[in-house]
Amino acid sequence: MGRSINGRVGRVAVVLALPIALTLTLSPNPVLADPSPQAGQVVPDRLPSTDQNGVALLRIVVPDQDAVDRLNSMGVDLAEYKKPLDNGIEVHAVLSPQEAQDLRDQGFDVRGAISDQTDYAQNQAERKSAIMSAEASADETDTLTPLRAEWFTSLDDQRFLSVEVKSSATDAETVLTATWDSGPKTAPDSGGTATMSRFTDAGQYMYHRFSAPLAITAAPTKVTITSSRGGSVTVPVAKWLGEKRKPPSRHYVEDFVDHYMDPTEVTGRISSLARQFPKISEIVNLPNKTNGYRRAAQAQFGTAAASTFYVTSKAYGSEGGNDIGVTLTQPAAASAPLSVAVAGKNVTVSLATDASGAISSTARQVVDALNADTAVAALLTASTYRGNAGAGLVAAAPATKLTDNLKAPASVSRDPFQMKVLRIGKKRDGSKVGVFLYCQEHAREWVTPLTCVETAERLLRNYDRDPATRKLVDNLDIFIMPTVNPDGGTYSFYDYNMQRKNMTNYCAGTNSGDPASRNSWGVDLNRNFTVGSFFDGYSGASSSCTSGTFAGPSELSEPESSNEVWLTHQYPNIKFAMNTHSYGGYFMWPPGAYKTAGRELLPRVDFGTENYFWDASTHILSAVQAWRGTGIWPGQTGPVPDVLYSAAGNSADEHWFNRGIIGWDFEVGADVYNATTKQFEPVGFQPDFAEGHEEAMEFANGQIAILEVARAFSDDKDRPKSKLEVTGRTDSSATFTFSTDEPANVYYTLDGSRPTLNSPRLAAAGMREGAQQITVGKTTEVRWFAVDIAGNVEGNYKPDGHSNSYRKETVKVRNVR
Repeated sequence: MGRSINGRVGRVAVVLALPIALTLTLSPNPVLADPSPQAGQVVPDRLPSTDQNGVALLRIVVPDQDAVDRLNSMGVDLAEYKKPLDNGIEVHAVLSPQEAQDLRDQGFDVRGAISDQTDYAQNQAERKSAIMSAEASADETDTLTPLRAEWFTSLDDQRFLSVEVKSSATDAETVLTATWDSGPKTAPDSGGTATMSRFTDAGQYMYHRFSAPLAITAAPTKVTITSSRGGSVTVPVAKWLGEKRKPPSRHYVEDFVDHYMDPTEVTGRISSLARQFPKISEIVNLPNKTNGYRRAAQAQFGTAAASTFYVTSKAYGSEGGNDIGVTLTQPAAASAPLSVAVAGKNVTVSLATDASGAISSTARQVVDALNADTAVAALLTASTYRGNAGAGLVAAAPATKLTDNLKAPASVSRDPFQMKVLRIGKKRDGSKVGVFLYCQEHAREWVTPLTCVETAERLLRNYDRDPATRKLVDNLDIFIMPTVNPDGGTYSFYDYNMQRKNMTNYCAGTNSGDPASRNSWGVDLNRNFTVGSFFDGYSGASSSCTSGTFAGPSELSEPESSNEVWLTHQYPNIKFAMNTHSYGGYFMWPPGAYKTAGRELLPRVDFGTENYFWDASTHILSAVQAWRGTGIWPGQTGPVPDVLYSAAGNSADEHWFNRGIIGWDFEVGADVYNATTKQFEPVGFQPDFAEGHEEAMEFANGQIAILEVARAFSDDKDRPKSKLEVTGRTDSSATFTFSTDEPANVYYTLDGSRPTLNSPRLAAAGMREGAQQITVGKTTEVRWFAVDIAGNVEGNYKPDGHSNSYRKETVKVRNVR
């Protein structure tokens, strides 16, 4: 969304007919000249991608959740951010000046900007500088300068190796690997191999080293260091010192991203990793290619709604649409008829004139003439502006080429995108517990693919040296999809940085198909799934093709969402998932949607699973905090609707309700505390890279922790233990509940029958509360058993058999028999 008040009104000059072969000029799209347009003036929904000034991420303060839901139902492009204030709730939205004013006119308290296009320009400049630096060194083999290579002993004569080498390539993507022998006349790689860490100080590259000396079994004589850029050097290893030292911590390499990456870069990165580590990884090509980073070519003529029309190519711009030209000419003769001529891909409209020689053709007449011509119809379609009757007179216009307005470099393909998943695991045959980590469902969330890439790099590059990493890779089947939305992600990088959706245009042929609407087109992929969807009546999505939360024409209409579902069907061993979004610093889980009327929520997860989510969050969020101290607030942890808002048709609900996948949602980018103002300040979708880098690092920590949770699940053979606790007793009733030594569900009966998996199950007392209290009105024998999340049953009881090894206890009620 976005209506500009900063552009100029385009004026089309009257010119003589020119051969299309001459230089063609692009007629500017009409935009607002001031915030108070005249009646009938053209008002674009979004700005042309060449002029984005005005669209910003703004604060909105509302009194309560009902007002948040109202904004959501209106299709306002809300960020996934909500913070309680003393006087209400703060949410954030991507708005143009006109949209912001519209909300103010409706009584909404719209406040200052968090970020705008100046931030976008700075990010792009920083990114360009980083890429240019990397490309400059990538074309040449780097030179390695050895600084030190030594072995020494410590404690019980344990030997350690320390190596320091400097590369002439200073970028973060250059990876150095050290290989050493195990003594004189031994094989060069007999001692071991390890990846080196890149050491920086004050932001400057210093050299590569091991973050801690490596434990070795024999004293090496030589070490060879090789670079991913092609450099190589072999040096002797000297003995250093002689006194015993305390062993350092185990070597671990991290920090593999140094700039924001577009989807082409990200996908190339995981493909390269699969080639480098074929024994423990592979690429899974997903079956549904995206529509692609491509658009039909268009041109628009006119300055006022009644006299404006536009044309749209039948072919995508990259497939010939950008070669089409249209000229509007004014004949020199009076009373000339309206006519259309086609020469190759050049269309000339000779406008009708009246008896005085003035143009008499209306926008509607020109549109009808173009659409009626068979040769023209093979090239393009014409439309009046947003359903206007088109009664205004058009003006002559010079030869104008149609354009798809796409600004990505030629290195970015315009073809349908082959989505890829990096599968990591020593044993990838479906026998291990699967974990699905996926990022960038929303295009503008630039930090999230870095998080997935960083996690993949850590897993693969630490496999040979770090036992904890090796246990994860050996015992899990890990699927990493760093960009769910490659087309929209590319559009966000090069055309409109606030793009949320994919690029599929369902507005074509509607009143929102004009060029100035192009930044509104697309489907919100995280609203396109089948559970609790817009089509089922749930809130938080829209049927409008220009809404930021457009659910698409139907459930799973998009190849991107269908690919997610395919993956979880194809690999039914996937039991855990993490959907990484930004921003706000949230940690959430299903259910994620409700119907606004009566707040009819999707069924809450069972009490045992809810406790499992909470227990796991302690481990996962502690890992996030360990990077730089970021703490995710308890109030921003829990089921999605409890802490944010309804998100109809989201992917976490899809995976949980349809396939039982335990899934979380990260919202990276927690508020940063400002010690001067003593306020928490939001970071936005695309913070400066220094902040974005830190977010990627800390939430990669969190993703690794999720893998640790999954591995503990896969190894869990311990049976839960439970006990009945009487919490109240009167002369006429008794109240009790159950407690367990780990997250588990408790099934019970009160009628003396054997408890089974169909018996009543202990539930939560309420939202974010503990276990329910059960009241009986007479002395009752309670029979029960517990089952943990891994399926272990208390006491080895067989609920579907005939054993009686369930738990039982009599709850007594005074004076009642």
